[in-house]
Amino acid sequence: MRWKIHSERTLYQDPWVHLASADVELPDGRHLDHRLIRTAAPGAGLAIVTDGRVLLIWRHRFITNTWGWEIPQGSIQPGEEPATAAAREAEEETGWRAQGPITPLLYTQPSPGLMTSEHHIYTATDATHLGKPEDQHESQKVDWVPLADVRRLIAKRDIVAGTTIAALCLIMIG
Repeated sequence: MRWKIHSERTLYQDPWVHLASADVELPDGRHLDHRLIRTAAPGAGLAIVTDGRVLLIWRHRFITNTWGWEIPQGSIQPGEEPATAAAREAEEETGWRAQGPITPLLYTQPSPGLMTSEHHIYTATDATHLGKPEDQHESQKVDWVPLADVRRLIAKRDIVAGTTIAALCLIMIG
């Protein structure tokens, strides 16, 4: 059943995020004052997998005050193709340049009940090391993590980012 939006008002807006409140009517006639977040740009990420290992970054997320392994990802620039953005972000965040075809893996909306965020995730099967990451503030370390370790890392909460989990699970099931 489709919810009806009667009105929407801005609570906060800047170049990155737009927080709004919507008067939403449920199918049974009840109304909710529902919050929503519109993000400025879609994101793109790249999982580089070679020899049974995936290139991940170990980073701190200040919002949740947690550390975890993630695939490199970031915003798609205006006019940029998602696959190009994914390769660019991987290179900037890891210091590794993807080689060979960059193949679509998944499109996801991480939290569609709350926000408009969308992620385009790709894979590559090889990479060339260029040196230190350009964006050294993105992570504490970059490493090739065995795919065989992913389940254990998820279980011990060393991988918690939803898009990373979805990508790695798809890669592991082939």
